[in-house]
Amino acid sequence: MLLDAIAGWFSHDLAIDLGTANTLVYSRGKGLVCSEPSVVAVTTKNEGRGGQRVLAVGHAAKEMLGRTPGSINAIRPIKDGVIADFEITEAMLRYFIQRAHNRRTLARPRIVICVPPCITSVEKRAVRESALSAGAREVFLIEEPMAAAIGAGLDVTAPTGNMVVDIGGGTTDVAVISLSGIVTSRSIRTGGDKMDEAIINYVKRKYNMLIGERTAENAKMTIGTASTETKASTMEIKGRDLVAGIPKVVVTTSDEIREALVEPIHSVVETVHLTLEKTPPELAADIVDRGIMLVGGGSLLRDLDQVLRQETKLPILRSEDPYTAVVHGAGKALDNISLLREVALG
Repeated sequence: MLLDAIAGWFSHDLAIDLGTANTLVYSRGKGLVCSEPSVVAVTTKNEGRGGQRVLAVGHAAKEMLGRTPGSINAIRPIKDGVIADFEITEAMLRYFIQRAHNRRTLARPRIVICVPPCITSVEKRAVRESALSAGAREVFLIEEPMAAAIGAGLDVTAPTGNMVVDIGGGTTDVAVISLSGIVTSRSIRTGGDKMDEAIINYVKRKYNMLIGERTAENAKMTIGTASTETKASTMEIKGRDLVAGIPKVVVTTSDEIREALVEPIHSVVETVHLTLEKTPPELAADIVDRGIMLVGGGSLLRDLDQVLRQETKLPILRSEDPYTAVVHGAGKALDNISLLREVALG
């Protein structure tokens, strides 16, 4: 206990948005200190007995995705918003904690971790144990839509309804929040990753060409759109010809990318509709006045807000920085311990 207390003096408390695609770390008193892909590269070379050694984490590991020899694996340990690989997640958390503390090993911070609202008790325990094994002194879990609402500047403690749509890498979480709690919520395992997958499948069908995840993500971010009214643009994409087996280049258009994204966008819109159907009438009246808040990296898809406005006939707002809203909300909760205890999961 005494050692923990001493280690606490050397530590900055941290808020971590442990995302499927990216992990963001907020340090109390410093702000956002780290934003890196949730990718770990491990090698089985010279380890014996099937052991694995971590080679790289974050940006360096993402560069290796789809480009590794047989002895190296680039792994994404978070699948659909929850831990799929316990040991690799622990190694990744340890890296981010030490990075936030400038590689000091005598750091035992209090950590707030953002989790999807659909998380099971087994998954909660896995997140807690990973963080404790990685060096946390105390672990709080906060639901991502709640953290997003706090980060977007909404008053979550007031008796009024706030609706948040958080489109992440692995999941889309839609929640109605009032009085420091989630009144109704829905989560679907559709997010940025499913959009990338849809683009890969579309290119495979239309052009008989196989492209990688990073190429699909780049096309989505550069010319991707959700609306038919967006001005058309084009870009070159490179991959492997599935017939001839040689490298190939094709020019794709924003209309084609929009066509590829129809299904994942429809899933998001349908989830918003289903959540609104389950919302109590008094809170639904608040949402008519206050609108729906969009957060998460996936919400940056061009004209997605327009499509949601047309489909729901409600005002759609996008937070100032959708990408970091969740981690900043967790950071604000970390700064206000009474709010944290109110909104944290048991």
